[in-house]
Amino acid sequence: MNETKLLVVNDCFYIGLILIYLIKFKLISIMKKILFGLLVLVFLVACNLNEDDNQIQTNYTSIATVQNLNANSGFYFRLDNNDLMWVTKTNFPSYRPKTGQRIIANYDILSVNNGNALYNHKVILNDVYEVLTKGIFNVTPATEDSIGNDQVEILDIWIGSHFLNFEFVYPGYNKIHFINLVADTAKNKTYTDGKLHLEFRHNANNDYPQYNRWGVVSFDISSLQADAIGDSVNMVIHTKEYDTPSLKSYNITYKFGTNTSPAAVIKRIAIPKNVDIIH
Repeated sequence: MNETKLLVVNDCFYIGLILIYLIKFKLISIMKKILFGLLVLVFLVACNLNEDDNQIQTNYTSIATVQNLNANSGFYFRLDNNDLMWVTKTNFPSYRPKTGQRIIANYDILSVNNGNALYNHKVILNDVYEVLTKGIFNVTPATEDSIGNDQVEILDIWIGSHFLNFEFVYPGYNKIHFINLVADTAKNKTYTDGKLHLEFRHNANNDYPQYNRWGVVSFDISSLQADAIGDSVNMVIHTKEYDTPSLKSYNITYKFGTNTSPAAVIKRIAIPKNVDIIH
């Protein structure tokens, strides 16, 4: 981007010098001087616009975590690669999310911080979708039935920062569905592989399966660090899906140590339209 910007500025600079040279040494008539003067003005305005445009990087969409202790509309959000974005312009001036809320943000980068400020970029927030954000649910015999165990289709599972994220599809119509990441604290099931086993559970709330609905959820798994041996936790996530008669299993490792970056790549995900409410 910097190289392109330099070329644009240089081209405008040299063209302007040529026009000034022609006017100064009377190589063109008075009328042509006026016309060339107008051309110089147009070139200067165009160069200034090009320079401003090159400072803006547009149309990024990323999942992130809100930092907003004072409930401001100009809040911060941190990408999963740890870059901190400061919302200095927004299309949603009344939107004041809470700290810890996961969002999918569409934004333009207005400037890059090259100094000692805490943020990496100033951005304009074009669009935003609040991601269902929860912790791990400890199931008991009393809550086993209410937690649900209806089928879903898992599109993607990934860890970003200290969140275990799911993108999924489920059938529904007009009722609220419930999504949880369940730990079997009652030890109803026994595993001997030394891994932490969790279940992705869906309660369809007796909704009619009329349409396929899209959902995304982020589970805060930072509490797993307390009982971990070393700087990582090996997990197995069990899901009840349509393509298999038995539970489906996903192996994933949560790395949180100083030498194991939680996320080297930012997850790109589109902001959905006409999404049902899930809890």
